[in-house]
Amino acid sequence: MGLEGTRVLLVEDDALVAMSIEDMLGDLGCTVSAQAGSLAEALDKARAGRFEVALLDVSLNGKQVFPVAEYLSQQGIPFAFASGYGRAGLPEGFRNRPVVPKPYKLEELSAALTAALLGSKGGLTTSAELHKQ
Repeated sequence: MGLEGTRVLLVEDDALVAMSIEDMLGDLGCTVSAQAGSLAEALDKARAGRFEVALLDVSLNGKQVFPVAEYLSQQGIPFAFASGYGRAGLPEGFRNRPVVPKPYKLEELSAALTAALLGSKGGLTTSAELHKQ
């Protein structure tokens, strides 16, 4: 599954990291259709829609992104987490979601977004499962 043309909600509180991720997403053929740097802004952008998948930094200026993840889950919108702590930093209910480890690598970003998109269609749910294919 290619990511060409996929619209992404990017939730990241560090502007330099966000610019780097935006470049990587561009390399994958994705478009950042919405961007948020705080929990409140992320909830607003999530509710506004206009994206196909979200990439959620787990920690936003000391607040956890899980209310956004809960909203996206309820709406059936695919997402992946970005975290320096891996799955261990996620609540039990979200540990089956794709996670992009920090620092970002293009291949891992691609795998996590692909897994999120496939998982939303009843397919794979983790990048590890994706690599088993």
